[in-house]
Amino acid sequence: MTQIIKTNLSDIEPYAASLLEEASKMLSIAYAPYSNFLVGAAALMEDGSIHHGCNQENASYPLCICGERVALYNSHVNAPGQKVIALAIIAKNPAKRLLTPVSPCGACRQVIAEFEQKQSAPIEIFLQGESDEVFYLKDSSTLLPYQFSGNVLGK
Repeated sequence: MTQIIKTNLSDIEPYAASLLEEASKMLSIAYAPYSNFLVGAAALMEDGSIHHGCNQENASYPLCICGERVALYNSHVNAPGQKVIALAIIAKNPAKRLLTPVSPCGACRQVIAEFEQKQSAPIEIFLQGESDEVFYLKDSSTLLPYQFSGNVLGK
């Protein structure tokens, strides 16, 4: 299991800082009228392209979808067969300043883990709140150490 590396925006690689900036752009179009919790995400692909996502709420809460999953699903639709190299996730709450990065929910953790399984490669994860603090994870195993696998399903 990997560890979370706590660092600052000024100390991360330029590609990661750029990816977090792309994720932060999504905060302005996140739709969160009920929770007021905004999430922006950006997935960096092996060809250098970036696919974006932000959370989308609905009055019927089970119909909501998180920004992380929007970005990953968007990457699969627009770049099928390409690997996701890194995922940047940024959260903001206009009513309550988030000084530390926020971890993805359980559903998003599972989706990230399955993307890694599907592509047989890790996805670097960068998390940021509303300060310069950044959490870096080499892969999803710290977020979800005992992942459910599709290997137990089907034939």
